[in-house]
Amino acid sequence: MDIKSFFAYGEKVPGYEVGMLNEREARAAAAILFVGAFLGLTNGVMLGTAVFSKYFVTFFAVDFTLRIIQPRYAPSLMLGRFFVRNQKPEYVGAAQKRFAWILGFLLAWPMFYYLVIDFQPNPLKVLVCLICMALLFFEAAFSICLGCKIFAWIKRKDPKYCPGGVCEMNYKEPIQTFSPAQKLILVATVLVMGYGTYAYFAKLPDRTIFVKKMKMLMMSQAELDALEAAKDQAEEDAFFSDDDDF
Repeated sequence: MDIKSFFAYGEKVPGYEVGMLNEREARAAAAILFVGAFLGLTNGVMLGTAVFSKYFVTFFAVDFTLRIIQPRYAPSLMLGRFFVRNQKPEYVGAAQKRFAWILGFLLAWPMFYYLVIDFQPNPLKVLVCLICMALLFFEAAFSICLGCKIFAWIKRKDPKYCPGGVCEMNYKEPIQTFSPAQKLILVATVLVMGYGTYAYFAKLPDRTIFVKKMKMLMMSQAELDALEAAKDQAEEDAFFSDDDDF
């Protein structure tokens, strides 16, 4: 393989005039990465350890670097290819996928620095992780590539071959539309889910292990040190208080 073919982005597919990628492969890879991110988050929250997250974020950063250089060698995409190798490919334009992966790359390396090199969790860093997880989830579950949509907004000429054919679709089939009753049920469902999430965090502020861990995860190192000092002081006061009882 010569240098030119190595750096040629996307695969040549008969019938398409631009480089193409397999969306099924990309969705499978997004699902794999989402599972890794979710396991890292739950390990950090439930077990109080960031070891898994450090390994995962390192893998994530390297993987997205390879995606924007040459996706055929990105580990997660190769894993995705393995699982969907017997399914018919769903071709999408490589240019918009590369743009979306550049956004992931720009999120990955700051996460690598702040979670691996200089580990100091705070709300902003946790938010970046949650954004990455949301992007992966939308890609895997709904085939919605938000980076591809941004690419379509900023590109003067409409891109071709977007995931799900959204760039070429001018109308919706009847099966894709909502009746008034369906719209009402949908809105009610979203409102109930939103209130349930709010109530879980607001109504039970310190009654669940998850909320306690999330609060600690979002604290800076200075806040954690202050909390530990207050805990030590309380234990010391309790100890001397017990001595006074005698």
